[in-house]
Amino acid sequence: MTFRPLSAVLLVLCAGFSASALAHNPMCECKVIDAEQIKCTGGFSDGSGAPGVTLDVIGYDETILVPGKLGADSTLTFKKPGAEFYVLFDAGPGHVVEIDQADIEAP
Repeated sequence: MTFRPLSAVLLVLCAGFSASALAHNPMCECKVIDAEQIKCTGGFSDGSGAPGVTLDVIGYDETILVPGKLGADSTLTFKKPGAEFYVLFDAGPGHVVEIDQADIEAP
C-alpha cells in the first residue's frame, strides 16, 4: 500500500466537517408560572439537556439579581424580580442565550 498525501488531507478535512455537523446550538425558554414565578428550561438543539449550566437573572444595570444553575431536569424556577431584567443562559463560549423580560411568555 502506498501513502497518498492527498488522501490523508481529505481524510482530515472530512473528519473536521463531521465534527462540525455534530455541533449543537443552545436553547432556552422561559415562561411565567404565576404572578410571582418564572420557570426557564435550557438545553441544546440535539435534544440534550443542560443540567448544571449557569442561568443568571441580570438587571439592566448588569447586577446579578438571581444567580443560578439549571437543576437535574434542566430547569430553574425563580421569583420575578421587581426591577427590569433579562435571563442569561451560559453554557460556555458560543453557547449563550439571552432572553429579555419582554420576551417571557405568560401561560
